[in-house]
Amino acid sequence: MSNSFVVDPSTTVSQAVNTRRSVRGYLDTPVSESVIREILGTASRSASGGNLQPWKVSVLAGDARDEFVKVVAERMKETPFGEGPEYDIYPRELENPYRQRRGKVAGDMYDLVGIERDDQAARAKQMSLNFEFFGAPVGLFISIDRCMGPPQYSDLGIFLQSIMLLAREKGLHTCPQEAWSLWGKSIREFTNIPETDLVFCGVALGYADPEAVINDLYTDRASVDEFATFRGF
Repeated sequence: MSNSFVVDPSTTVSQAVNTRRSVRGYLDTPVSESVIREILGTASRSASGGNLQPWKVSVLAGDARDEFVKVVAERMKETPFGEGPEYDIYPRELENPYRQRRGKVAGDMYDLVGIERDDQAARAKQMSLNFEFFGAPVGLFISIDRCMGPPQYSDLGIFLQSIMLLAREKGLHTCPQEAWSLWGKSIREFTNIPETDLVFCGVALGYADPEAVINDLYTDRASVDEFATFRGF
């Protein structure tokens, strides 16, 4: 499997999985509503326990997307770290190998764009690009009713993966953004998501900029033998 960045549409599921990555640099080329509707409609065929289909999606594009980005930019002047996360994005006592993996991908990303480890201002600026959807023309917010539990969050993950792979089939790229959970209150106000729903994540969606250096980030994966065991073969 090559680690080259691919923007061409995927023609197989394997290609979609292997060419998907969290893209943080986009062209301003619009994505039509019909394409987004097709992706979401097909993704709705994702598995869910008891067919609960617990996912909900709010889509922002064009003027609506731009207006919301401005709203958050203004609020960041007063509360730069957001309104408080909707949930613990990572375990508070993250142990290895998970802590090492998280640290490595962050270090690799900052190295790629030339940000020094102790340059907190530059790191904060890079982090703030989350709240511009990294320049993507479309932003999705994925929410779920607060009454749901771990099995339904698993369903939500399956649905999210379907969106990302279907985007690759269309020649699009995505970035799932749990960072948006820091702005749940503002998201609910702007999109009319009810208080009974938790904002799980945002998703940047659009055509990747092949010239953006940050899109060259290729993350490591553990070998199959590190996470799977086999018997009876």
